[in-house]
Amino acid sequence: MFRKMRRKKQELSREENIEILKSTTSGVLAVLGDNDYPYAVPLSHVYDSGKLYFHCAIQGHKLDAVKNHSKASFCVIAQDDVIPEKYTTCYKSVIAFGKIHICDDEKEKITVLQKMAYKFSPAQTEEQNSAEIKAHLSHTSIIILTIEHMTGKIAQELMIKRQKEL
Repeated sequence: MFRKMRRKKQELSREENIEILKSTTSGVLAVLGDNDYPYAVPLSHVYDSGKLYFHCAIQGHKLDAVKNHSKASFCVIAQDDVIPEKYTTCYKSVIAFGKIHICDDEKEKITVLQKMAYKFSPAQTEEQNSAEIKAHLSHTSIIILTIEHMTGKIAQELMIKRQKEL
């Protein structure tokens, strides 16, 4: 169903992919948009237990696309250091593929927003986070991408460095 990575030596493990998804704060969600054109939009995210969570407004292009097509991908770049003299970059990236839907359960929506608050505003108190969530709950949607497949890749330079350290 999903293609195998062509450069297997540069493939990251599942654990490394998950760590990248947990540690990064944003990526690009790709869905099938209007007139079947790809629609890729940068979003903040939270990863938890095989799912990616996104928050957004309650209407718009992204939500229309999710309603119309249940498949999506999400790409994050954890590292991207340009090496001009070698005409390359040292990168780590992950692409997750899966089924996407809009959360319609208010309790789950609040739980996701709490996870986002803890990730993006860790210095805030639980009371502050709860007040912020309550203030925005009625005009916030949560989108959930259930991951079916993911691949991660590391630059050759980082792979060689890693092998030398072992």
